[in-house]
Amino acid sequence: MNDLRLAVVGAAGRMGRMLVQTIPDTLGVRLVGALGRAGSGCIGVDSGTLIGSGPNGVAISDDPAAVAAQCDVLIDFSSPENTVALSGLCAQLGVAHVIGTTGLSAQDLEVVAEASRKVAVVRSGNMSLGVNLLAVLVEKAARALGPAWDAEIVEMHHAKKVDAPSGTALLLGEAAARGRGIDLGEHSARGRDGLTGPRKTGDIGFASLRGGTVVGDHTVILAGAGERIELTHRAEERGIFARGALAAALWVRGRPPGLYNMQDVLGLSGD
Repeated sequence: MNDLRLAVVGAAGRMGRMLVQTIPDTLGVRLVGALGRAGSGCIGVDSGTLIGSGPNGVAISDDPAAVAAQCDVLIDFSSPENTVALSGLCAQLGVAHVIGTTGLSAQDLEVVAEASRKVAVVRSGNMSLGVNLLAVLVEKAARALGPAWDAEIVEMHHAKKVDAPSGTALLLGEAAARGRGIDLGEHSARGRDGLTGPRKTGDIGFASLRGGTVVGDHTVILAGAGERIELTHRAEERGIFARGALAAALWVRGRPPGLYNMQDVLGLSGD
């Protein structure tokens, strides 16, 4: 089988650079396109040169249609606005879409779901194997313990992260909600301040910390009467997300239209 042709969105960003760096070391994939923000000084620059690894022959472009038209899979760690626009483009061109963008609104997710009726889409708030295994454990624990055990999710990221709670925290919150058979949107507690009153039974709480250069720490706390369980994942480098996204890209090749997640990719769905 020929190498999978990949295009990277946000090639000049943190995750984009990591993907460009990781792709040459990944068997069965080939970088054919790199997309940057229109008006950025990186447009026209060789994406390999940009990361300091030497020219790779793939210049950063500001033309989404031209980049998407030459690839099998588009890997997208960008902004919600950009991801929504690209989801429609991928559906139009028949290109599979791997989405690691966080901060997507309910309306954004509807657009992505609509696109997945025409092409295969893998979307996850976190692409790492460890986090997705953690989500399975959280769902099982929440189901076993029930709402009598208070669920709190604490996350910390670097000072430049712009959305809160993190996509990973929400992924873990959704896992806890599934375990309890409830809707996270109706049982979510965020931003406590002042005289908030006692904690509502059944709520899933979130706390977001920001500072320094932390890649990503997430802890799910299940607090019962006289005992507490803490499930933690710490990301030590961004390579774990790039490797996960590339695994998703390889997996989604040839899949029928649908909206998939990393648990599907890793064979953890239904466990």
